[in-house]
Amino acid sequence: MWLLVLQIILIGLSLAIDAFAVSVTDGMCYKNLNKAKAVTIPLTFGIFQAAMPLAGFFLGSLFAKQIDAFDHYIAFFLLLIIGGKMVIDGVKEMRSAEGEVKIKKFFYPEVLLQGVATSIDALATGFALIPMLELSKVADYNIFWLVSVIGVITFVLSSIGVFIGTKIGKLFKNKASVAEIIGGLVLVGIGIKILVEGIIG
Repeated sequence: MWLLVLQIILIGLSLAIDAFAVSVTDGMCYKNLNKAKAVTIPLTFGIFQAAMPLAGFFLGSLFAKQIDAFDHYIAFFLLLIIGGKMVIDGVKEMRSAEGEVKIKKFFYPEVLLQGVATSIDALATGFALIPMLELSKVADYNIFWLVSVIGVITFVLSSIGVFIGTKIGKLFKNKASVAEIIGGLVLVGIGIKILVEGIIG
């Protein structure tokens, strides 16, 4: 049982890395974050990171091969679209007169897409949990607290990421376009990482 808990913690940490990086980007780029909005980011990521393995567990091996074949492409294109738009907007702002520069504001639909993009590959984790529970002789209903551990780990790391991002963002308070370009490139980079891992994995 304790071995299973350790495995889940390690899985949670590995799954949360992308969410952490995106949280840093959000904290850095969104300039109107209050406490409520700041908590919304890690909460969204944590919920998705828990929900995807849960969905994968109940889907089981029925759709495992089909989903595993294209999930990384979805994640890549979502992050490419979001990150690419940030880069384009940042470049436009750099070329604009100082008075025309727009501050990037918190936009929940964008955070929602980020939550999907950074967690969709976690569906495969749900498939892997099936034999793990069987080998550990743990009842299937324990899947709920197992994925909760993954969600909490993601929430904590993403909260730290937002905090770090806001501190970094203050360094770019007069260069919002630079922060947005860097953030966009980070998202595109994460998308490429997920795509490459999915193809060679």
